[in-house]
Amino acid sequence: MAYDGDGRLPVVYVRGYAGGPSGIDKAVDDPFYGFNEGSVQVRVDGADRPAFHQFESPLLRLMIDHGYQLLVRGDQEAYLRSQEPGTVPAATIWVHRFYDEFAPHLTRDPNAFSIERASASLFDLVQAVRRQTGAPRVFLVAHSMGGLVVRGMLQRVIPDDEAVGGTLDAAAAFVDRVFTYATPHGGIEFAVGFGLLEKARDLLGVQGADIFGPRRMREYLSPTRVPVREEFDAQRLPAGGFPLDRFFCLVGTNAGDYTSGLGLPARAVGPRSDGLVQIDNAYVRGAPRAYVHRSHSGRFGIVNSEEGYQNLRRFLFGDLEVRADLTDVELPGTPDDDTAWQLEVAMSIRGLPVVLHEQSTAHLCPIQVERPVRRDASATPVPLIRTYLSSSATRPPDPRTGTRAPTMRHVLRLRLMSLRSRGGLLSFLDHLEQAEDWADVLVVDIEEDGGTRRTWARWGSELGGAIRDWAPDPERDEPLADEDPAPGAWRSRVPLPPAARALLGESAAVTIAVHGRATLDRQG
Repeated sequence: MAYDGDGRLPVVYVRGYAGGPSGIDKAVDDPFYGFNEGSVQVRVDGADRPAFHQFESPLLRLMIDHGYQLLVRGDQEAYLRSQEPGTVPAATIWVHRFYDEFAPHLTRDPNAFSIERASASLFDLVQAVRRQTGAPRVFLVAHSMGGLVVRGMLQRVIPDDEAVGGTLDAAAAFVDRVFTYATPHGGIEFAVGFGLLEKARDLLGVQGADIFGPRRMREYLSPTRVPVREEFDAQRLPAGGFPLDRFFCLVGTNAGDYTSGLGLPARAVGPRSDGLVQIDNAYVRGAPRAYVHRSHSGRFGIVNSEEGYQNLRRFLFGDLEVRADLTDVELPGTPDDDTAWQLEVAMSIRGLPVVLHEQSTAHLCPIQVERPVRRDASATPVPLIRTYLSSSATRPPDPRTGTRAPTMRHVLRLRLMSLRSRGGLLSFLDHLEQAEDWADVLVVDIEEDGGTRRTWARWGSELGGAIRDWAPDPERDEPLADEDPAPGAWRSRVPLPPAARALLGESAAVTIAVHGRATLDRQG
């Protein structure tokens, strides 16, 4: 069966840390290492009654929404390797069961877990999947430590491989895109103990947890045969290595719902985390990322959530990338007035029951709006969102015609807050908690028609009615002008409404950029 090039590359799931031998035994008892777990959430309907939302699991949803197959046949990897090359369907899901060889009840005299071995065996599986399906590359989807297993393969195993390596970017020939949920890309640090807990963990290596410390991370993320130009930084992919735009990090911001270990890890790591990984350590610098209010795992975990799945499917299959930045900002006051400006941002896509990206003060991760270092310097653009849309996704009927809505709609909610400090402490003398200085929503509609792209944007305060009732009328509503001359790309500025410009400057705007994207097998 030849690969048909439809963009549905094989998906390989890589799970997270299981702890010591008993945790490993528990992990291997699950045939899909936890990626089959769903959840049920409750919200209130219009009559104040609880309404349930069921999320099946990321594994099942790929099968339901994108037609993927899960071929197990008693032993998934044994089945894969027993088939003739090129005969296995490419739109398939594979689970990297790297813990099996370290499980006491599956293996006689198992060795202690090795993350280097897990990365090496992942490359073996990736090569087998490519060979048996005929697909040119695979998608890698990883949770927690699984993202470090993936990076060990990308940054060390493949570059060091004598047959296929030799360069830092050698893994790009095998992997199309990488998506990580709640991975400690910068390691795991604690908000208590003044660094002593980290030192004890890294020295003693209890249950192999030293893999989350800087010394071990340097070992398994650094190639030995290929020189790296820059100083090691765990949160950076090496320059000239795997492309950053093909790597996505989903960051959890809900520490309160992480109850593993009787809640002790969440208390040790601190509230500005997902309960196990601190927010600032959960991404690769420069790579696309999104924030969702989910915990590291458990009932309200990031993997078994609708938010996680919707970000995943759009990054893997979306054919448009959308970026929005706050540009040309001039903050009021002076650098000496001890006022901090924070921006809350949330992004919703029409037809989804969840928010795909949210940074807020309540979740301890607002965007800090900073002044230029010099008075005559231009303000640095403030990144708001980087998301992905699919032109083939289901859309509601157009209220005017009853047919499928012609545009993809996403809504950006912005909320500007200010805090004052005196003597290094927050001052609440003139403070009004949760009373924003400005708030509004930007409604953005994108139309793709025969390769032609048109975009409309309106502020909610200008609509004068329910957002769902507004639809751009091409005969009446002028689309935004494209300021990007490059083919296949589009960019435009949307001035902030008058109330916001009074605070952030007359030239302040949200700059939206859109460009097409495709898996490597479909480009060109």
